Amino acid sequence: MSFSTFENQQYLNLETFRKNGQGVKTPVWFAQEGTALYVWTQANSGKAKRARNNPQVNIAPCKADGSLLGEWIAAQVQRDDAAEAIEFVSRLMVKKYGLAYQGFRLMGALQKTTYTTLKITAVSA
Repeated sequence: MSFSTFENQQYLNLETFRKNGQGVKTPVWFAQEGTALYVWTQANSGKAKRARNNPQVNIAPCKADGSLLGEWIAAQVQRDDAAEAIEFVSRLMVKKYGLAYQGFRLMGALQKTTYTTLKITAVSA
């Protein structure tokens, strides 16, 4: 499966699942590289914690407010806290979002925020 529906999109709606199975939908910035989508987020965020506990997610292109621009797609997510992964995704985000991303990154650095990455891939058959 390809993520072509996400090309030229600014946001994706990421639905992660709580331990009780309840879905939580969050619009996020993302970058696409090859056959994967990448999200840069705070390591202690709810979506990062839920992704660590359950790799099954649903994704859809959306507007900043979470309004869907396409259909939900089942996918899987892998959290990666490694410095190399964070730097890789950070470079992708700078390339896509430019100064807006740089501003968020600067605010996080001033607050000593810890980040992680989420790699979203197609569900394995």
